[in-house]
Amino acid sequence: MRHIAYVFVPVLLVGVATGASPASAAGCDKACLERVAAEYHAAWLAHDPSRAPLARKVRFSENNVELTLPDGSWATVSEAVGTPLVLSDPKTGNVGLYTTVLQSKEIQTYAAIRLKVQGGRITEAEHILSTKRNLSSPPTPFGDIYKNPRDPDFTRVVPVAERASREELKQQANGYFATLENNNGEIRGIRFSPVATRNENGMNFPEIEKGFKSGRYGFNNRVRDRDCMVVDEERSAVMCRGFIDHKGVVDYVQLTDGTRQKSVFQEPHTWSFLESFKVKNGVVTAVEATFTAAPYYIKSPFTKKPDPVYDAIKPSGK
Repeated sequence: MRHIAYVFVPVLLVGVATGASPASAAGCDKACLERVAAEYHAAWLAHDPSRAPLARKVRFSENNVELTLPDGSWATVSEAVGTPLVLSDPKTGNVGLYTTVLQSKEIQTYAAIRLKVQGGRITEAEHILSTKRNLSSPPTPFGDIYKNPRDPDFTRVVPVAERASREELKQQANGYFATLENNNGEIRGIRFSPVATRNENGMNFPEIEKGFKSGRYGFNNRVRDRDCMVVDEERSAVMCRGFIDHKGVVDYVQLTDGTRQKSVFQEPHTWSFLESFKVKNGVVTAVEATFTAAPYYIKSPFTKKPDPVYDAIKPSGK
């Protein structure tokens, strides 16, 4: 089992009142945000919130339930495996990380964490944790944390000429979600590299575009409350929150090759996720996601304006 070793980079925290530039308006530049994320991760593993730079008041949620920090996995996380993927956004003061850990020394766990940092202090902490236990049937994919096939390019800095703008990163992510919602083979507002892969809870899915063009995700009735909170301009990547709803009324979907496929969702069901996209030269090259099952139509306590309830899907015939 491998433990994480962090190298902390000394940084100067410059407050807004002293004339911070727009690039670090939250009072914490990129190095600062990533140091804060490392300190939080280490404090979580040590079950000791005093080791993290927490603000006096911190909003904390785990799998979309707001808790008092420390609670939830703060009591059970026992060891980190591998190296976290970190994305940071000095313009908004958000930093995200994907990490693999053990809980209670044996429960393999995929964890996605978003932190909001103001003046070098954490004001929000959001966890999405996925284990085999909390993935109710039908389960989302779940791979061995010791074999996590993450694209190594995800954390690399992208040359300026190959980067996407902040707006383009968000547009590509939204195009992905639009393509996933009521998937019928159309590609809606996103471009994929031919070799783009998705790493979802440690399971690798190649040929992402081919999967979308097959229409195999037609049972996804809605991808709602989409919010891209972390835009890492140097790495040309973006981290987003969202929910995929299955109303349980789509019995079959017809794939684009004419195959009739029975839906595994025969009851109301939601997937909750934190998902990130790497974009280079105008195309998505990699996707990293932590998914977990959730009560139908659950909402995040951090979603400011949830999408309205709708009922556009009618029951289909048996």
